[in-house]
Amino acid sequence: MGRIFVVELEGRSYRCKFCKTHLALADDLISRSFHCRRGKAYLFTNAVNTTIGTPEERVMLSGLHTVADIFCCCCGQIVGWKYESAHEKSQKYKEGKFVLESHANMSDGEDA
Repeated sequence: MGRIFVVELEGRSYRCKFCKTHLALADDLISRSFHCRRGKAYLFTNAVNTTIGTPEERVMLSGLHTVADIFCCCCGQIVGWKYESAHEKSQKYKEGKFVLESHANMSDGEDA
């Protein structure tokens, strides 16, 4: 495996709870109204320092979606999922966006 280059975000950022790697800027937050199996989750326009798993079809509260789990590139913990495609027209706005699980894997922090 090659060397991992980690992106350091400037400003308020959301970080991996386990290793504190930056994952998303607070400015990229779209919604705090999402839920996952373990609690709250947040929708972001962009996420960094993640690897993307294999896309799969999942039935969620808002319908059928094609999603791929996302993992912290440093510690390998699952931190959420990426919406690859939505099957319902009203859910198309989620395509290409990232959901980061808050209670188990995220900590909101400030860059020094």
